[in-house]
Amino acid sequence: DMNGSQWKVSTRIGRQKCVCIVLEGNIASGKTTCLEYFSRTSDVKVFTEPVSKWRNVRGHNPLALRYQDPERWGLTLQSYIQLTMLDRHTSTTVSDPPEPHSGSVCALECSCSGKMPEVDFAVLSEWFDWITTNVSIPVDLIVYLQTDPETCHRRLKQRCRETEEEGMTLAIHELYEDWLVRRTSFSLPAPVLVIPADGDHQDMMLKYEENREQILAATIF
Repeated sequence: DMNGSQWKVSTRIGRQKCVCIVLEGNIASGKTTCLEYFSRTSDVKVFTEPVSKWRNVRGHNPLALRYQDPERWGLTLQSYIQLTMLDRHTSTTVSDPPEPHSGSVCALECSCSGKMPEVDFAVLSEWFDWITTNVSIPVDLIVYLQTDPETCHRRLKQRCRETEEEGMTLAIHELYEDWLVRRTSFSLPAPVLVIPADGDHQDMMLKYEENREQILAATIF
């Protein structure tokens, strides 16, 4: 996870085009488990975040630096995230585009919490606007794992994850709700399927199975 978002894209090659399904959710909402389920049980190709790149840029670790000092390194990391995702979109031969709004959710969280100077957020916003205006990023469906911040917080404690992440879950939850449920922030590039994701592993397996047909229908032509 990075600031509560993962740009995890499931695609399937059809006869005429590649279909893109984007999975969104807060930190510890269960995105990895969801992707593992559909990767194991269906004919889809899963693309995950290039986290290894974010941890090693010519010997530097901007991901760790961002957690150490968000105000100083927030712009550095977010700009590199956008670069790596844009590179993935433009260089692939199977058309697996990232959904850029997640990065904006992360940047907005940093700005609202005072962890990013206004000028840095302005620069990222200009960069985001340019990408969405000039680069074709088709998305067929957004799957949102809607999780209560307290659930995310509890899961992070169980996993002994970064304390910085624990403090971000509430703010990120509200930003995702504004975007994907209340629809008062960024525009939506595709229909949204909301899956309640507060349950344990067994409960979530049942929910993925219940929603399986609707999700995979996006890959049918």
